Amino acid sequence: MEKFDPIVFFQVFQEMLGPVLWILLALALLGLGGALFVFLKEGKINSRRLVRSELVGLAGGALALVLAARVTVSGFSDAGGPVDWLLVGLIWGLGLAGSTILAYAALGLASLRRSA
Repeated sequence: MEKFDPIVFFQVFQEMLGPVLWILLALALLGLGGALFVFLKEGKINSRRLVRSELVGLAGGALALVLAARVTVSGFSDAGGPVDWLLVGLIWGLGLAGSTILAYAALGLASLRRSA
């Protein structure tokens, strides 16, 4: 591969994940939009809510690893080289970050709904 082509990566992810890709993309957009809405509405980041969301993020990282293991039909014992372990860390980190943002948005929207 001589040049970076994002369409190729998208096609590979679509082949691997199927309809789950669209669900994950929708969740990502909803989470980002919801977190942005909560931040703009409150004008600050609520530290208590953020810590709770980070705890949810730990579980989200683990679930991302489980999803990756199911999609690729391989286990963690198949990871041999440093690049494999780097990829495992990246998958966990993306799952952690995504679920933290989604949880922050959900908790923030619930809080806004209760106060209204």
